[in-house]
Amino acid sequence: MAACKGFQLLLGFVGSMFLIMLTFYRWDMSQEKKAERIHQLQELRKQLLRETCDGDKEAFKHSLEDTSDKELENLIVDDKHGIIYCYIPKVACTNWKRVMFALNKTEPYPEPISISKDLVHMPNTFTLLNSFPRPEMKAKLKHYTKFLYVRDPLVRLISAYRDKFQRHNQYFYENFARDILRLYGNQPDPPQTVDEAFASGVHASFHNFIQYLLDPQTEEKQPFEPHWRQMHRLCHPCLIQYDFVGHQETLQEDAEQLLKILMLEGDIRFPPSYENMTSPAFVLDWFSRVPLEDRRKLYKLYEGDFRLFGYTTPAELLDG
Repeated sequence: MAACKGFQLLLGFVGSMFLIMLTFYRWDMSQEKKAERIHQLQELRKQLLRETCDGDKEAFKHSLEDTSDKELENLIVDDKHGIIYCYIPKVACTNWKRVMFALNKTEPYPEPISISKDLVHMPNTFTLLNSFPRPEMKAKLKHYTKFLYVRDPLVRLISAYRDKFQRHNQYFYENFARDILRLYGNQPDPPQTVDEAFASGVHASFHNFIQYLLDPQTEEKQPFEPHWRQMHRLCHPCLIQYDFVGHQETLQEDAEQLLKILMLEGDIRFPPSYENMTSPAFVLDWFSRVPLEDRRKLYKLYEGDFRLFGYTTPAELLDG
């Protein structure tokens, strides 16, 4: 009787171990499938870049000689790990800058989320590609692992507007919002400060912001501010052959895969995403007060980003 009970216990133990092993096997298989899916997606993203760049030699820069140092100011270089990151404002750039900052500290690396947002956005915090002589630039671009993150172009514009014009931001109010109000908001003498503007309920509408972007005189004065400059004009994907193209829409899993490629997954963690990331679901609502003709002009203005990075043309916005 005792032997029978012992045998039953053994069978139960073996069965439990089998279930545990089966669970781990399934987990390993699912992880392998996930990694393979992300790898295939990366290949498709890079293939699209190559084909789009090759198919339109006129629209995009293809030569370093034709590119000024100023145009390369968004490329952060990490010589220690052989990495170049092109940051695009409003595309997880704060957290990736935190990662790049942490990687330049001694091991064990500090948690990126603990690093001040203000610190990583200060001038001269990072070594930039344009600080090197041209031969060194070319060598680093050839041998380093290069990556960037992109985002639906219209969602990025909404995020930029919300961040810079719906919050108390004195710099953006003084340098942009006052002119926008004066030129497109029927405010010949806008309040002097952002506090006065908020107190009186005066603000540049989203349509005013779009009018500003579409006005040819805007770029005649100076290039677009980086928060709304086209992504390909910040990172030059037809000039630079990126090894990894991350998307904001798949931010976390792309970050995990990139850290594996860089052989850093056990050394540093990418910070978790904010819960209030702007969603493409808001696009229709945001553009409901923008006239159809302006929507179509805006798409043409950012068409290069849509084509290069594989974002679907928003037919529901452009067909009326």
